[in-house]
Amino acid sequence: MLCCSWATGKTRVDREGPGAIMFTGIITDLGRVRSIRRDGDTRIEIETRYDMETVPIGASIACSGVCLTVIDRAPGWFAVQASAETCSCTTAGDWREGSLINLERALCLGDELGGHLVSGHVDGVGTIVTITPEGESRRFLFEAPPPLVRFIAPKGSISVDGISLTVNEVTGGRFGVNIIPHTWTVTNLGAAREGDRVNLEIDLIARYVARLMEHG
Repeated sequence: MLCCSWATGKTRVDREGPGAIMFTGIITDLGRVRSIRRDGDTRIEIETRYDMETVPIGASIACSGVCLTVIDRAPGWFAVQASAETCSCTTAGDWREGSLINLERALCLGDELGGHLVSGHVDGVGTIVTITPEGESRRFLFEAPPPLVRFIAPKGSISVDGISLTVNEVTGGRFGVNIIPHTWTVTNLGAAREGDRVNLEIDLIARYVARLMEHG
């Protein structure tokens, strides 16, 4: 279904069914885990600056690149539920109280597509190899899981913890990106350390091109 956001007058792409909800990889808030309860599925409460009056129960929010459903909310926070599968295949299993979470609400029809199309379906978990100052920016070198390497190309797009980034270079299983001061300030990369794990989602175009090539 299509839902209208009364706050903006725009139509939000929250259709029923897998793969319908989209994001852009432009982080609009830096949240913080305020509580976490692991009992079968994991309930995670995240502090946010979003106006939760405009976020209905059942809405989708990309949390460090993981598309999760709002199951509870109040001013200043919302709760999501992550399955055991999600926790094992993403960094959600690493989150603790105080963890910084990149947040993005679902794309509205008419919104500017400032990054690239992101589905919120994490393809794999990578690792930060090095963080090197480069002028006012930082150069991040990531190690990608082997199955994802063929989808990563220089000047192509990739989502890292939900952030739309442009790949600078690819060498073997590693790829580099430049993080400008703005991105460093408004995302969790400002608190990142070498060895940290990150959620990776490959570019949708690369995924479909590879699929077409496999089938001639």
